[in-house]
Amino acid sequence: MSSTPLLEGLHVVDLASFIAGPAAATVLGDFGADVVKVEPPHMGDAYRSLSRIPPNPQVEGVNYPWQLDNRNKRSIALNLKSPSARPVLESLVRWADVLVTNFPPRTREKLGLEYDTLAPLNPRLIYADVTGFGEEGPDAHLPGFDVTAYWARSGLMDLTRQRDVAPATNAFGSGDHSTAITLFAGIMTALYRREKTGQGARVTASLLAEGAWAASMWLQAVLVGAKPPRPIDRSDPPNALVNMYRTADDRWIVLGFANEDKQVPPFLKAIGHPEAAENPRYADTPSRRAHAAEIVGLLDKTFATRSLTEWRELLDAAGLTYGVVQTLEECAQDPQLLANQVFVPIDDGSDDPHLTVDSPVRLDQEQKVRPGPAPDLGEHTESVLRDLGFDTAGIEELRKAEAVV
Repeated sequence: MSSTPLLEGLHVVDLASFIAGPAAATVLGDFGADVVKVEPPHMGDAYRSLSRIPPNPQVEGVNYPWQLDNRNKRSIALNLKSPSARPVLESLVRWADVLVTNFPPRTREKLGLEYDTLAPLNPRLIYADVTGFGEEGPDAHLPGFDVTAYWARSGLMDLTRQRDVAPATNAFGSGDHSTAITLFAGIMTALYRREKTGQGARVTASLLAEGAWAASMWLQAVLVGAKPPRPIDRSDPPNALVNMYRTADDRWIVLGFANEDKQVPPFLKAIGHPEAAENPRYADTPSRRAHAAEIVGLLDKTFATRSLTEWRELLDAAGLTYGVVQTLEECAQDPQLLANQVFVPIDDGSDDPHLTVDSPVRLDQEQKVRPGPAPDLGEHTESVLRDLGFDTAGIEELRKAEAVV
């Protein structure tokens, strides 16, 4: 394993806000890139305050989402609306290998941040742009969030609810983080292209496209003429063996039998109903589909007789495919996640450091940078400006003009 991070020496300018764009820059930083986070003075990226908004969990003194998606970055407080900030922005563009933005098209145009404007300053620049609803079409200008674009507009929110039940609140950032990995992949693809051609490129991703990709198996069915799937009624599902069941201690087990002919006999034996294998209503796949509601009724009563621990022992002994609907507290202590180092300590110098979630991209032959603290607003303004070639007098002029703080 190399001791030098893979992307050491790669310069990244993070102009984005909230989650998807900054998270993509974070993954680049995990592999050693030097990431400069550009924030508006005084308030900074509005993501800094998200943890205080319900239903996000409240933790006194720990800005956990900011730490998660902005570790290992340097922060410069730069007022992009000020004409005096333009020389700084252009210096950042010339310095950068990668620039990440998520400004809506009209805002990009107003601030002079469009690809066609910046690319001439640096022909090798990888310009990575993430939007809510894509670059074209009647809604390209709309602000898009995880819940509105990835979950709601893509159809995912409708597909994942139970019939006659309101859509559930999604886990905040889930679509953003998926989109961030897509944007990261696009950036790395563009860097590979640059190695071959010497030229930069524009990379795009959107929350809506990512949601469509997540829903693509069933969305593809609709595209070729299938009847659109409706929200499933758990008590009368299309398939009783791909369904959720409550245990005696109020936990939920998810069955996922892909090979029913092989798995049904040991399953019926494990749950104490071997005689059901001889019942013609359960004998084959068509009959099990036709009597799904009846099977659910039987399984509801059966699973309600034992605790989760008891059911896990029985199902594991039979080698059956199932899942446990875990709580976040259980995930945080899950030995499988711990064994695979999904959680890594924040290198903040403390004796008992907090853990953070590692980005999911791994290379066995490459070592990631240990996650350090996320920056305070403008913490590195002066050092970044000096890296860009501004001297003491130039920095003072920028401060007087309120271009930087």
